[in-house]
Amino acid sequence: MAFPVDVWLRGTAFATTETIDGVVREAGAWTDDDVRSVLESMLRTMGRLKNPTEPDRPVVLRGLSWIVNPFEDGGVVIAIEITLGAAVAGPFQIEQARLEAMIARVLAQPAVPASTQVH
Repeated sequence: MAFPVDVWLRGTAFATTETIDGVVREAGAWTDDDVRSVLESMLRTMGRLKNPTEPDRPVVLRGLSWIVNPFEDGGVVIAIEITLGAAVAGPFQIEQARLEAMIARVLAQPAVPASTQVH
């Protein structure tokens, strides 16, 4: 499924709307892995907009503020904020409380190191 994400980067006076693709299931059937993918995609989109000529960097789901809000035309949106800026994705057709619980579980999981090699 494809979904829109509005990104505002700190220091700018405008937001940019991008489309994220790659989540296989519709929101009502999401798993924790799908939620992780959505959050990581939102952060990667922010990074690409800030540094368009650089390759994607690894994403770790730490240090972000988030909220799930009802959308005026139905569904809910996910809003995240980091020092880089803010992003709002959706709307998604899923129960607010269910999505909040999934995000909380995903963010509570330990970060997986990019490498097990010790330097």
